[in-house]
Amino acid sequence: MEQMTAFVLVTGILYIGDVVSAKTKAWVSSVFVCAVLFVIGYWTFFPENIVEIAGIPPVVATLLMYLLITNMGTLLSIRELVNQWKTIVVTLSGIVGIIILLLTAGTVLFDLETVLVAVPPLVGGVVSSLIMSEAAQTAGLTSLSVLAILIYVMQGFAGYPLTSIMLKREGQRMLKKYRAGTWQPLVEQEAAEQVSSSEEIPQLFAKVPEKYHTDFSRIFRLGLVALLAYYCSVWAAAIVTISPFVLCLFFGVVASSVGFLEKQPLKKANSFGFAILALMLFIFDGLKKATPEMLEELFLPMIGIIVIGVVGMYLFSAIVGKLLGVSPEMSFAVSLTALYGFPADYIITNEVIQSLTDDEKERAALTSHMLPPMLVAGFVTVTIVSVILAGIFSSILLNL
Repeated sequence: MEQMTAFVLVTGILYIGDVVSAKTKAWVSSVFVCAVLFVIGYWTFFPENIVEIAGIPPVVATLLMYLLITNMGTLLSIRELVNQWKTIVVTLSGIVGIIILLLTAGTVLFDLETVLVAVPPLVGGVVSSLIMSEAAQTAGLTSLSVLAILIYVMQGFAGYPLTSIMLKREGQRMLKKYRAGTWQPLVEQEAAEQVSSSEEIPQLFAKVPEKYHTDFSRIFRLGLVALLAYYCSVWAAAIVTISPFVLCLFFGVVASSVGFLEKQPLKKANSFGFAILALMLFIFDGLKKATPEMLEELFLPMIGIIVIGVVGMYLFSAIVGKLLGVSPEMSFAVSLTALYGFPADYIITNEVIQSLTDDEKERAALTSHMLPPMLVAGFVTVTIVSVILAGIFSSILLNL
């Protein structure tokens, strides 16, 4: 397949996803639609490496992940980050719910080995899936090594539409309170302290002539912050393992707060849209592993594990959320980020907000309420907790 043919096909799928989401007012997520179309494409005429042919090899996707996550950090303030402790507790409770229900009800329907292999991929990303896949292979459980990858590939089909529904309900609830004047979002409370979102020049560079603030200067500074986050992750590895992507989010918050980065530098450098496009294509590239034969063999275990896990997630996150004063919808939504992580959490949240109102002040209010917890939850589950669980569960599996 020619490069431009591949590029047009995959970007066409992303556009169809946007159209369906807009037509259904985000009741059907664009991410869900794209995932279905990619699976159909891989089962018919797509070459396995269509995303790479289109110009997005893994090394480019990794680079964009660093830049995008650091960019997302500039959307948050240190105060907002500290305020997300409830999000972390609720998210962890959802993961506990998955583990407890699968180790009890799950082991009644499936054997213990199947449950052990499935839990870490269900609450995480590709790293935990690979760890469990290799552990199952080492233990001689070939079909379960495939199940670990399949759970990772297919869990989004449950997570995408459920998240969209939960966020839509939460957004409608908060909009009513905002319009009635009974809720003032944090973004408005801090308005006097914050630099205006339209400010083009960060505070530390206010005296630098505007002609030197080019698109390249913004990307350069963003790259410097991401590089610092990467090296801090490497240096800390001797003591504790910290994902560089988690540090990118934190460093983005700090760099924006001290005036080294402007808000959303990628958008101001006219690069955000392409970066998101490339990263979404890389995520959908994982669907090439979901062959019809694989689905047929492992369909029942996969569906059963995902359903039981999601039920456990909902029950525990709703209970803990109620105790902490977080709505059931928001509690479930942040827990569901375990099923896909970044950038799908950003994409789904943003498209729901866009569908709920055309008023920019209302969109800003909803963004300040829903986006920070969704981003923080995604990093807690996918990049931290799932890898720890994979290490524990793989050891148990190999010692059975």
